[in-house]
Amino acid sequence: MSRAPRRVLPVIVVSQFCGTSLWFAANAVMPDLQRDWGLPASAAGTLTSAVQVGFVCGTLTFALLMVADRHRPTRVFLACALAGAAANASTVLLQGQWAALLALRFAVGFLLAGIYPVGMRIAAAWYREGLGAAMGVLIGALVLGTALPHGLRALGASLPWQGVLMAVSALAALGGLATALLLPDTPQATRGAPITPKALAVIWTDASVRASVFGYFGHMWELYTFYVLLPLILATRMAGAAISAASFGIIAGGFAGCVVGGLMARRHGPARVAAAQLATSGACAVASPLMLQAPTPLFIAWLALWGITIVGDSPQLSTLTAQNAPPSLVGSVLTFANCIGFAITVFSIELFSRTAPAVSLEGLLPWLAVGPAFGLYMLKPLWRPAPGRT
Repeated sequence: MSRAPRRVLPVIVVSQFCGTSLWFAANAVMPDLQRDWGLPASAAGTLTSAVQVGFVCGTLTFALLMVADRHRPTRVFLACALAGAAANASTVLLQGQWAALLALRFAVGFLLAGIYPVGMRIAAAWYREGLGAAMGVLIGALVLGTALPHGLRALGASLPWQGVLMAVSALAALGGLATALLLPDTPQATRGAPITPKALAVIWTDASVRASVFGYFGHMWELYTFYVLLPLILATRMAGAAISAASFGIIAGGFAGCVVGGLMARRHGPARVAAAQLATSGACAVASPLMLQAPTPLFIAWLALWGITIVGDSPQLSTLTAQNAPPSLVGSVLTFANCIGFAITVFSIELFSRTAPAVSLEGLLPWLAVGPAFGLYMLKPLWRPAPGRT
């Protein structure tokens, strides 16, 4: 296999960062939309759910049609980045049409299926060895992209919300162009196997696969719901642009969790690193009633720790699944695990967003720990093997 040119990983990372900034673009300007369009408090959760449903549908469609096998992955990435940027920018043309906004957010989610997974596929073609470390950096780039709209909102506090959305769209388009123009053709790789329902049986019957996949499901219960609720949590201490700035910093902190976790996995193994991060993020959720009343420095430190550990387990869980699944079914197992995981986020986001107006944060946030607790329990065979196993 050809050695990857030095520019490959940086270009993929920057492109992923720019492209995935589309994910939470609407959430970053939600206070403006609620003010101008009269949207309810649950609107942020519903819009995020629309993106998640779109991503699930897009991932399945791209996988079943084997789009990245039939076409050059860099061209797929470019097309989806440009189309996603256009769908996101089209929001500024709406005048309070809620159904149209939901449709556009669904379209953005659908097109993200040609950005995030396809970027991972490009990286996998170049980095057959050391993929775990590369996964940490790439998922870290996804985290930074998720945080970016909040950062733009904070920097451009005086800008209208339309300007923030247009800036996100411009970055996404630039990410697509960078992938198409700066990345060389990927080395010859084995053609992806067609998606098969057999993978669903493997997820349940293979003990090692079941452990990592169900650990991932527990992780997904907590992750995106925390991102949706984060501005509400910060609003108990801050207002205006300060909320956006803090949201950016806390979500972006997950980059460190992914990258450092990938480095630690080389010594301690991905299962133990994932278990440690699941346990820490779950403990942060359980501690919510105390931390919401804590002095501000401790309050911020708590959220920072939560932001770092809530996503740092993701690359290791995906690596474990890829390592443990039968070679002929790896693509199918990862696709179905990804889709089921994001479907879980829809349920979790809707449940917590609709409950939030009626329940205090002290009573609501600890329930996020259900996911990490379940994930930690299911992952136990891998991070704490039975006697006699290594």
